Amino acid sequence: MGKKRFTPEQVIAKLREAKVLHAKGETVESICRHLGITEQTYYRSRKEYGGIRVDQVKRLKDLEKENAQLRKLLANLSLDYSILKETLKGNY
Repeated sequence: MGKKRFTPEQVIAKLREAKVLHAKGETVESICRHLGITEQTYYRSRKEYGGIRVDQVKRLKDLEKENAQLRKLLANLSLDYSILKETLKGNY
């Protein structure tokens, strides 16, 4: 069986539904069965998205993407800097 990928909006909707079911007295096992996810996925999603709104999730994902780009840029600049430093020393 292939993996299902849920969008952050879908994950938040499922977590809200899970919260309602949990308030009604359902167990985590039955909630996961109802939502069609594993318990591990439920707990991981709750840890990552629990208590935040959809617009906050979008902002979080944008910031993570920007952070990855900046890290890559910094790595490239550091490499360029070290190459230039070596050429100035004359150790090429």
